[in-house]
Amino acid sequence: MSATITTKGNTGSGPKGAGKKQYDRLLLSILGYVSISLLAILCIIPFLMIISSSFTEESKIVEEGFQLFPAAFSLDAYELLFKYPGQMLTAYGVTISVTVLGTVAGLFLTAMTAYVLQRKDFKWRNKFSFFFFFTTLFSGGLVPWYLMIINYLDLKDKLLVLILPMLLNVFYIIVMKSFMSSIPEAITESAKIDGAGDFRIFIQLIMPLSKPALATIGLFIALGYWNDWYNALLFISNENLMPLQYYLYKMLGNMDGMRRAMVSSGAVVTMNIPTESLKMAMTIVATGPILLAYPFIQRYFVQGLTIGSVKG
Repeated sequence: MSATITTKGNTGSGPKGAGKKQYDRLLLSILGYVSISLLAILCIIPFLMIISSSFTEESKIVEEGFQLFPAAFSLDAYELLFKYPGQMLTAYGVTISVTVLGTVAGLFLTAMTAYVLQRKDFKWRNKFSFFFFFTTLFSGGLVPWYLMIINYLDLKDKLLVLILPMLLNVFYIIVMKSFMSSIPEAITESAKIDGAGDFRIFIQLIMPLSKPALATIGLFIALGYWNDWYNALLFISNENLMPLQYYLYKMLGNMDGMRRAMVSSGAVVTMNIPTESLKMAMTIVATGPILLAYPFIQRYFVQGLTIGSVKG
């Protein structure tokens, strides 16, 4: 009798417990989706304001400020931005070339350096790791670096000067080293037994297993090259070698300088220079193409962000 009562009690409490768990999961899912949706809206609104402002008349921006929807539609900013399409296409070509070449070369060297430093059979790995880490604490300074690039390497007004200074990043090496350390050593040992060399092991085994880290670090390297304008400011004077960011920066500086000169000279400014809307249009032109690369590596990027967080 007692066994029968116990069975009935368990049968009655089972559905209640399952129902409570299901309710908790539903509530957690609703809260999660609502929170993520709010965060997404907060991230999208500023970008929509940038797009809207780039299509708004300059006078409306000055009078009413930036708005979510264009108060008075205008293409003046884009007409001014693409007034010289040849220079714009040249700047795009330089930026794309530097980004592709720099990302491929930098990612390969970063992965190869990290692989060597995580190998326990490399007796100098601690000394080399300290050497790399030491460079993050101290540097030679801007003047010696500039003199080395100009006088000794002779890289002024050369495309290589936009690639070499950003080719290696110690932080990326450390992150890649941490990820590669989680790859089982049995894979390397079994490949060596089969007669594979170190370079073949790195290319055919380590690199494919490191796709999440490669995608994440590759995106960061590409963003660094795409947004770089400082190296061009220091070492590039040839207009045909100006990257996109520096070209836009120079154009905006020329517009501001022309407007201030006209105002300081007392001349009547009859031309409405779309300074604020031009800034927004430059932001769209500069960030649009690089945003297209994110969906292709999103699944690897999410995995790569959790490097070293969970091990098991």
